[in-house]
Amino acid sequence: MGSFQSQILEQDKAAAPPKAAPSTNPAPLDKPTAPTSPEQAPLFSNCWSCRVLSGSGLIGAGGYVYWVARKPLKLGYAPSPGTITQMVIGISIACWGVIILADPKGKAFRIG
Repeated sequence: MGSFQSQILEQDKAAAPPKAAPSTNPAPLDKPTAPTSPEQAPLFSNCWSCRVLSGSGLIGAGGYVYWVARKPLKLGYAPSPGTITQMVIGISIACWGVIILADPKGKAFRIG
């Protein structure tokens, strides 16, 4: 594997395309059929009930994943890397639910 600069560059001589006769009528520019709309906000940003339902569902799912991973530890088994990973994933899912409930980005731009 060498770098591009260490290779010898050769100039390839390509035939120039034939020049076309200039046309008297230039081609019309393509016009969009519909005007473009500004960026739309996500559908779930204004729906409080959607955020509560999905956020609390994710918190519950994360809590369940964490709880299942803690069961063997309570019985006295040594934690394995898989158990630790499962606990971290459970906490991450629950944190995702808290973020959906808190909606930090939506509050920064809310008007009214």
